[in-house]
Amino acid sequence: MVQFEVPAIVKAAPEDNITDLLEQRVQKTPNLALFSVPERGGWRDITASEFRTQVVALAKGFVAAGIQPGEKVGFLARTTYEWTLVDFALFYAGAVMVPIYETSSPSQIQWILEDSGAISLLVESPEHFTRFDEVRGDLPLIRDVWQMHLGAIAQLTAQGSEVADDEIERRRNIANGADIATLIYTSGSTGRPKGCVLTHSNFVELSRNAAKSLDDVVSIQGASTVLFITTAHVFARFISILDIHAGVRTGHQPDTKQLLPALGSFKPTFLLAVPRVFEKVYNSAEQKAEGEGKGKIFRAAAAVAIEHSRLLEEGAKIPLGMRIKFALFDKLVYAKLRAAMGGNVQYAISGSAPLGARLGHFFHSLGITILEGYGLTETTAPATVNTAHKAKIGTVGPALPGVGLRLADDGEIEVRGVNVFKEYWNNPEATEAAFDDGWFRTGDLGSFDDDGFLTITGRKKEIIVTAGGKNVSPAALEDPIRANPIVGQVVVVGDQKPFIGALVTLDPEMLPAWLANNGLPADMSLADAATNDAVRAEVQRAIDTANTRVSRAESIRKFTILPTEWTEASGHLTPKLSIKRNVILKDFAPQVAEIYNETTATTTVPLG
Repeated sequence: MVQFEVPAIVKAAPEDNITDLLEQRVQKTPNLALFSVPERGGWRDITASEFRTQVVALAKGFVAAGIQPGEKVGFLARTTYEWTLVDFALFYAGAVMVPIYETSSPSQIQWILEDSGAISLLVESPEHFTRFDEVRGDLPLIRDVWQMHLGAIAQLTAQGSEVADDEIERRRNIANGADIATLIYTSGSTGRPKGCVLTHSNFVELSRNAAKSLDDVVSIQGASTVLFITTAHVFARFISILDIHAGVRTGHQPDTKQLLPALGSFKPTFLLAVPRVFEKVYNSAEQKAEGEGKGKIFRAAAAVAIEHSRLLEEGAKIPLGMRIKFALFDKLVYAKLRAAMGGNVQYAISGSAPLGARLGHFFHSLGITILEGYGLTETTAPATVNTAHKAKIGTVGPALPGVGLRLADDGEIEVRGVNVFKEYWNNPEATEAAFDDGWFRTGDLGSFDDDGFLTITGRKKEIIVTAGGKNVSPAALEDPIRANPIVGQVVVVGDQKPFIGALVTLDPEMLPAWLANNGLPADMSLADAATNDAVRAEVQRAIDTANTRVSRAESIRKFTILPTEWTEASGHLTPKLSIKRNVILKDFAPQVAEIYNETTATTTVPLG
């Protein structure tokens, strides 16, 4: 059994809880700008001490409203400064937050509030309240519903003005490291969401060790970031807590359509993103260049950037001709992309799906090192991550300090350490099934190199076994296809079938530019584009590229472009944009059957 364990580099403090991270930050740098909030087209700083003052005032409001230590409070809101303000106020009040994704349906809201036993709910917008209101009659435990758009935070703060500071100090010290800090429900990509009990120590010990491991990212002078991934997800939630511990100035932009203007004015030093964001940045730049008649230049620049990065990683000498080309393209292409991302971004932390070596090398040559990591809700986000001085493009890095990794006999990744959750809420059977002698079974498959760098090779439950007995990992085909600018999502099919097929959706944001650049009407509907010969040829090219990475038995023989898109709203994507494979296969079963029915009718081979 292959196993790698990295000892913690920060001594454990079992009595500490998350509030201690803020207390220590205020003691160390009270006047450090810990947050910046949008104001009059710019950003207004909020210092560490100012943030703590606001946290305590809001915590008093929760106390005055009757929230008792240990009680659970649901929170449904977008990624804004107020999200982290509420998060820490609940910690200081001794309560337990149950975050709900801002896109959750009424039935999902009902399940999470009902299963968690939440007694109150805070929502951000009228739309959020309307969705809750549909199921309110089935949630008798909910006592109070506060609405931020109606001034709930200011009202709670005013309500708590008579609560003594000593009461907040008493409450914030009740929990120790082993106690529950939050109850985060999984995104539900493989069934009904399960509540993950994450402890204070999960966040405290992981933050302290990760800050040391990522010292060049989070501890440099003026370190800053803009969060746009939903803070209801453990990935951004962990980073927001890590930022407070490390003293990183944090801004927020919940509207991803306004992300580039926000980056331009905020000028962050690092980003937190999923691979789809980097694909969009690359594809948008390529299509813009194509529209300006500079597509050939962009593609040449991209090729040089990728090869340049590969040579650097190998420690090889850069030929003079390439150095000249690189310098030229740096002025013509790379500098413009850096400027579009604010000009100061040095690192990006990427998770939730494989990035791919091509994009990793491309951005590396731009001067932006993408540090891929790996983890799950059950591991408080990261279990592994590449670091500034210990990185290999194409891998998700080595284990973080305080974390152990091993591979089971079938290649499944198992994890133990400071980051592993305590249990599934109200689900002892699922908890027992999730552990193997104290190691958490991730359900993901992987491999290690000799240095302990992990590569994700697939998901155990998603392995396709063809009628011929060939095991196929869908991710190996789906990830490179999804990198094409006009492809929205792709699901590989073929379990117990004679060959591998695929369902493909188009990207409605990228499609108009691609159509215009190829002499086609930019306003073509998804339905018309799905049957257009040029569009089909482009998708075929993406599939052909993916097929070169696998054997013939694993290659995609046939595909269908669907005249629709998969979204969170349609129920086919999770909030972190992962596909809900089981839902898609159920909803599009006729289209899958059609792939094989047609083939059966036309390729029957007579025997005799």
